[in-house]
Amino acid sequence: MVKSNTTRGVRMKKSKGLYIRVCISIMFGWVALPGWGQDQMPLSARPDVRIKGIRELKEYKLTPDTVGVHILFPEAFQHTKPNQIIDRTNVLKPVMEQLYRLRTGASEDTLRIVHIGDSHVRGRIYPRTVGVKLSEVFGAVSYTDMGVNGATCLTFTHPDRIAAIAELKPGLLILSFGTNESHNKRYNSTVHYHQMDELVKLLRSRMPGVPILLTTPPGSYESFRQSRRRRTYSINQRTVIAVNTIRKYAEDQKLAVWDMYNVVGGKDYACRNWWDAGLMRPDHVHYIAEGYVLQGEILFEGLINAYNKYVSD
Repeated sequence: MVKSNTTRGVRMKKSKGLYIRVCISIMFGWVALPGWGQDQMPLSARPDVRIKGIRELKEYKLTPDTVGVHILFPEAFQHTKPNQIIDRTNVLKPVMEQLYRLRTGASEDTLRIVHIGDSHVRGRIYPRTVGVKLSEVFGAVSYTDMGVNGATCLTFTHPDRIAAIAELKPGLLILSFGTNESHNKRYNSTVHYHQMDELVKLLRSRMPGVPILLTTPPGSYESFRQSRRRRTYSINQRTVIAVNTIRKYAEDQKLAVWDMYNVVGGKDYACRNWWDAGLMRPDHVHYIAEGYVLQGEILFEGLINAYNKYVSD
């Protein structure tokens, strides 16, 4: 009897334990079973799989989208000036607006810039440095250079050259002349003024409304040689007159102007700075590759400074 009662007690305990486990399973089992009043949780999206047909949203910023840039001049450079584009009538406003729209993703339309000029542009390093850096920051920027060795403003007044520029449908024209005009010992500022006017009028007649940015020359020397003596060089003082003529014409005709000559030191230091830094070629007129790269970087910085001012106003 004792053995029988013990066995019965063990069986009752086992049955009770089983009953409790069944009850617990019934009470909480609905959480794990589908179709019991709860939708299945969706699977997490795989980060390495892109859903077809869905374009990524572009980032739009409500705050001014400025660009940080600071070009360091060589240690030999003295008395440099603030790198600003003079644009009192907001000629470049459409250009800056397009750059802003590219920067923020509001537009995918390419901004086409055409840079024409003399041998400094013909070497391509100077303008292409500007173009590459603008593309890196803003994306869809097309930068075309058209330079001619020995060119003055009159060189580009030929109908074929005007037509070639117009075919590119520029959103900005950059004109870089002044070195060859000022190397003429018979240089006349009035003649230079009218030559610029002739070119600009032709460009405006074919491309009305296109913003124009004038630049001043970087600076150069002129050489002298008496009989069999060694050739000597002195700063070309006519460059200052040419620079002032370009600036006056830009102000009179409501054009923007970037005064590289004064940015890099002006009358007293521009030429000395380039030469002392070892960036000029032996002819004291043209520049080595590093010199043209620096010119491009400085122009790029000037454009970015104008852009930052536009988006911050």
